[in-house]
Amino acid sequence: MNWLILALAGLVEVAWSQSIKPTQNFTRPLPTLVCLALMAAAVWLLSQAMNTLPVGTAYAVFTGIGAVGAITLGIVVNGDAVSAGRLTALTLIVGGIVLARVTT
Repeated sequence: MNWLILALAGLVEVAWSQSIKPTQNFTRPLPTLVCLALMAAAVWLLSQAMNTLPVGTAYAVFTGIGAVGAITLGIVVNGDAVSAGRLTALTLIVGGIVLARVTT
């Protein structure tokens, strides 16, 4: 169950990462409130997953999911550049997440 909570925390982190830019340097009240709520939710979910998962593993997976999600959304939504290096990096991150899961 804690792996599902950790996956959800990672997905919320992806949403949080995407909510930062609309705050326009935290000058817009509603987007800033959404951003802070997503941040708090992501960290709370992460802390719940850490009740039984090792801290290092949980945090590495959490940030890995966030990185993969943010890069993928950047490519798909914002038209960020796609390169062999970026795709290799994504593959390595996903591989690391899978390895952490199967060896914990």
